[in-house]
Amino acid sequence: MTGESGDLQRILGRNLRAWRHARGWSQDILAEHVGMSRTHLSAVERGQRNVRLGTVERMAQRLGVPAADLLAE
Repeated sequence: MTGESGDLQRILGRNLRAWRHARGWSQDILAEHVGMSRTHLSAVERGQRNVRLGTVERMAQRLGVPAADLLAE
């Protein structure tokens, strides 16, 4: 872990995008599943927006992966 500010946001964004693509889902589909706008989800995937832990958990549930997988390097 590097400890740089924003690292976890970028890791989450990268992993979220990878899992979404693996499911063949658009941003619109995942955003609808987790109750956020596509533009917000897009910013999360770019590492530009924070999300609450509850939202990370909801994203993981919808994608069918452990929440830790979304946060792992």
